[in-house]
Amino acid sequence: MEHRKIQTMEDFASVSGISRPTVSKYFNDPESVRSTTRERIEHALKRYEYTPNIFAVNQNRRLTKNIGVIVPYLADPFFAEMARMIERRCIDAGYWPILFSSHGQRQMEINALETLRSLKPAGALMAPLGRTSDLEEIRKFADDVPTVAFDSNQEIGEAFVGSDNFQSIGLIVDYLCRTGEPPCFFEMPPVNPNAIKRRKAYIEAMERLGHTPEIIHVGGHSWEFELMGLEEGKRLISERKLPSNTVLCSNDRIAIGLLAAAYDQGLRVGRGPGCAMRIAGHDDHPWSRYTCPPLTTVSQDYSAIVERSVEKLFEIMNSGCKAESREETLFEGKLVLRLSA
Repeated sequence: MEHRKIQTMEDFASVSGISRPTVSKYFNDPESVRSTTRERIEHALKRYEYTPNIFAVNQNRRLTKNIGVIVPYLADPFFAEMARMIERRCIDAGYWPILFSSHGQRQMEINALETLRSLKPAGALMAPLGRTSDLEEIRKFADDVPTVAFDSNQEIGEAFVGSDNFQSIGLIVDYLCRTGEPPCFFEMPPVNPNAIKRRKAYIEAMERLGHTPEIIHVGGHSWEFELMGLEEGKRLISERKLPSNTVLCSNDRIAIGLLAAAYDQGLRVGRGPGCAMRIAGHDDHPWSRYTCPPLTTVSQDYSAIVERSVEKLFEIMNSGCKAESREETLFEGKLVLRLSA
């Protein structure tokens, strides 16, 4: 008997002499069984070297402990950091986070939804692609699965949590205008609502301060923002077509590419004597403090966004019913001053 291979929970219950329902109850919550029974089960686990297939146990529940997490582009350190924090928060709460990346592609996002649906999730946290998303498919999913959207505010799910782009862009435009030449705006392609809102916020802030907005448009729908900043930046600098020596980038990834372009073209970036241009970004990307020079930016409150997103999802899941109206929560950004501007 000592050498018998235990493959299922039924096998384990049989050899340990403990009822199957009691064993199942223990694996769902060890504290739910009496201490003497818990000791017997834990002794048997060591004796028979049995490890249950928690995923299979989870799938057999009426309501699983699976939480789906879908982000548009996991290679982006911004989303990688958000996903890491969400995973940690879900694990700490006793849930099983399952992470998907849409890789910037509509069909991949649809595939992620279909796969996630098959796993019977208790809920989902989703940052939609945005412009290329199949919103009808996402809404069908959200009709069946409690869903909270974050970062990209599409009309899906029962709640949205993100950043106040008008506040954060206004904050950094005001700073740049007070400390030097008013900035032009190097925008990212309109891949999601954030791109459009940041452009509008820039225009509003410049006009409010009495300056003429100057926008550098970049076409396409690629998520390779650093490459855009590098290639378009080199072209604009070499052709002397930058409308200002201060450039506010729609996100930090474009700003990182533009910093490389300035270096390639022999321009010194920063606030001090001998500097030819200033560059600023948005997001406080995990790498922005390590660029050369370190990047001035506006931080998104990662922790607050994650905490509220997960908290709201659990609230919806526990209520067992849909909210009467969709809730939106926006967090303000904070100015992060570094040497690039």
